[in-house]
Amino acid sequence: MAGPQVRIRRVYEDPEPDDGARVLVDRVWPRGLAKARAAIDEWCKDVAPSTELRKWYGHDPGRFQEFARRYRIELEDRQRAQAFEHLRGLAEHRQLTVLTATRELAISHAAVLEELIRA
Repeated sequence: MAGPQVRIRRVYEDPEPDDGARVLVDRVWPRGLAKARAAIDEWCKDVAPSTELRKWYGHDPGRFQEFARRYRIELEDRQRAQAFEHLRGLAEHRQLTVLTATRELAISHAAVLEELIRA
């Protein structure tokens, strides 16, 4: 395997055979989703952005670059850094599918995580 194997998907989508490790990276459990249907291997809450940052961002596309910058700084916090390194480790050994409830994957914290894991 050449480098980390990671992709992002919505947690509401049906699992696929090649998902590998399915890890939810949201702080709050997705609305209306039964835990059994989610088919997740782990719920890694500690890697999620702070509530304050998430609320400030509000998924406003015009704020994404600043959100990503602030989120990268938050990921330097010890607890978040450990959670991130855990994700990176999973991606080194098998396919990692990072799951989020967010509708706009390209401007989500999951997209920031995917980029950092690949780096």
